[in-house]
Amino acid sequence: MDQCLAALEKQFCEEPYAKIFGIEIAEIEAGHAVLKMKTSEKMNNLFGTTHGAAIFSLVDATFELTVNSHGTVAVALSVNMNYLNAPLPGECLRGEGREINRSRKISACQISVTGEDGRLIATCQTLAYRKKDKLPFL
Repeated sequence: MDQCLAALEKQFCEEPYAKIFGIEIAEIEAGHAVLKMKTSEKMNNLFGTTHGAAIFSLVDATFELTVNSHGTVAVALSVNMNYLNAPLPGECLRGEGREINRSRKISACQISVTGEDGRLIATCQTLAYRKKDKLPFL
């Protein structure tokens, strides 16, 4: 399992999309991931606050690592996102994903995004389809 997590972390560090947003791994283990992303003006919407798509990008990356942490390919089936508070300008956000149920074919996760002071920015419930294929970079 350690080899799988190391390979997943290495591959994620090279992911072009995550680099655009500066998303970094803080922790990863089977069925659990914590990522961080610092907001910037480049992520702002027309109201001068962080765009929901930027927050969703952190959630999606957290989801990606949480469900693929077992060494087999998992792909999104459903994502239910709730935005609760706007991040402060330049705030470092923390995305935490936990697998709350896993079967042979389905993974259900709870993902939360919090601000530096611990306030809840967003919550998300997700479902992933777990394929039989090993991650291609293992």
